Amino acid sequence: MLPSGSGVADRRRWRGSNGSRTRPWKTELQRSADDTGLAVSVCHLPPGTSTWNKIEHRLFACLSQNWRGRPLVGFEVIVNPIADTTTATGLEIQAELDTNAYPKGRKVSDEEPALLRIARDAFHGQWNYTIKPQKQG
Repeated sequence: MLPSGSGVADRRRWRGSNGSRTRPWKTELQRSADDTGLAVSVCHLPPGTSTWNKIEHRLFACLSQNWRGRPLVGFEVIVNPIADTTTATGLEIQAELDTNAYPKGRKVSDEEPALLRIARDAFHGQWNYTIKPQKQG
């Protein structure tokens, strides 16, 4: 997790799959780590287990209630109910429409993954890992 006010989310927004096996995701994380000097730790849910993710169930049940009966005809109609969603236990959602353009089809060469400073955790390192900034100088 990045420290509050680090500015990383403002400068580098990711669009695409963030799965444990995707090379562009890890390459962009390496860039963020290099830019900030911070190590980035990632813990993915194992494949097929998001069905049992309690946070997703809590969140999407409340989102569904806010969307009930509304035709989703525009971005504002989608984003605003998300931003207005809260749960009985105090979970609040932050949402905003991102109108930036992002390039499609970015390819990662076979050489780029070898440059990642990735430290895999002892427990399921394929899903849990830390990407460390490249040494400066």
